[in-house]
Amino acid sequence: MQTHFSLAQLADPQIEDVDSILRSCVHCGFCTATCPTYVTLGNELDSPRGRIYLIKDMLENERPADDHVVKHIDRCLSCLSCMSTCPSGVHYMHLVDHARTHIDKTYKRPLISRSIRGLLAMVLPYRDRFRFAVRASVLGKPFAPLLDKIDALRPLAAMIRLAPSSVSGPKPHTTPGRFAPQQGGSKARVALLSGCAQPVLDDGINKATIELLNRAGVEVVLPRGEACCGSLVHHMGKEEQALEAARHMVGVWTKEMENGGLDAIIITTSGCGTTIKDYGYMLRHDPDWADRAAKVSALAMDISEYLPTIDLPPANLPGDLRVTYHAACSLQHGQQIKSAPKDLLRAAGFSVAEAPEGHLCCGSAGTYNILQPEIAGQLRDRKIKNILGTAPQVIAAGNIGCLTQIAGGTGVPVLHTIKLLNWAHGGEMPDELRDLPGGAGQLSHAQSPAIQAAE
Repeated sequence: MQTHFSLAQLADPQIEDVDSILRSCVHCGFCTATCPTYVTLGNELDSPRGRIYLIKDMLENERPADDHVVKHIDRCLSCLSCMSTCPSGVHYMHLVDHARTHIDKTYKRPLISRSIRGLLAMVLPYRDRFRFAVRASVLGKPFAPLLDKIDALRPLAAMIRLAPSSVSGPKPHTTPGRFAPQQGGSKARVALLSGCAQPVLDDGINKATIELLNRAGVEVVLPRGEACCGSLVHHMGKEEQALEAARHMVGVWTKEMENGGLDAIIITTSGCGTTIKDYGYMLRHDPDWADRAAKVSALAMDISEYLPTIDLPPANLPGDLRVTYHAACSLQHGQQIKSAPKDLLRAAGFSVAEAPEGHLCCGSAGTYNILQPEIAGQLRDRKIKNILGTAPQVIAAGNIGCLTQIAGGTGVPVLHTIKLLNWAHGGEMPDELRDLPGGAGQLSHAQSPAIQAAE
């Protein structure tokens, strides 16, 4: 693609990067076939290629974002399916992130929209605030149908509907601490990211991860001072807030590296993992943080990426269970981790199926199912229809946003991949499976002594 940035514009390192990304695009349009919003809406401007043209025009002309551009950029899920499809290696993620930052700095949204986005940025990255908000949302559930009748307030209705009826309080396995193997000493030492929303919505994910890693001889540390990774505000275009969050977490993990050493930084929420692996890029121009950020990014691993590198306890899965695996976009497209979760499940003894159109997003995408509820709802329904077509007994995924989105539309148990793997390799059976038809509810293993003692 030809670009026409001036030399003065190219002196800005951000614009220099944008120019390089734009020039790599060859207009082929392969991305349109795998873009969820284009497949759903059929509008070229709601495809990666269309958005690239909008971004190019806006940035080349140094023009503030307008309603037209914002509408189509806001509709982008950042699922990154286009990056898996693109034959030219266009780094669409960095391009659309830059566009969102430009929008945040140059476009004034309507008051209600601005307020809702501000509320999300003030609440979701903070665990205690998020826990309080979810509990308070129970009071708002009767009003969701009324909010739906006002276009500008539909995000609030979506937020209320997505909130579960109960949430987890702080637990030993979601607060700072050290979990050492009970037998044989430590073969490795890793930090585990607890995250913001995940320990509130499902603290069992942390618990299962720690149990399995401990039984495999891996020491797990939940670092003191851990906070939001910055992913949520990063994708809302709030650059300074995102970079500050990144610096904070780089500092937290660097301290752990210096004090006890780390073999890996384990992440069980793939949306966070995609951002953390990008810290080196995000902070590349910060002389005080660039090197440390690059080291953190190099250590970051999704749990499904790390488990194949260690010796797991023997699998002892009682019976056969049909699992349909849902590939989170941030895992399969953002991190290009595609086969590892399915291979781990099959090796553990599960019968694994994949749903048709597995490359298409479920509609969760961070705050997308709140801010774009209509499109997100269409994508969720399409995803669930495809999944149910495989007749699953269980649905597994590696991202809390996907789990929440899919669970809202099916009666089939939906749970994190690590819970199934922990059970199969000697851990306790997940609560979600206790009433599963066919007798799975009678099957269980002993609970990890490390967590049992901590509780």
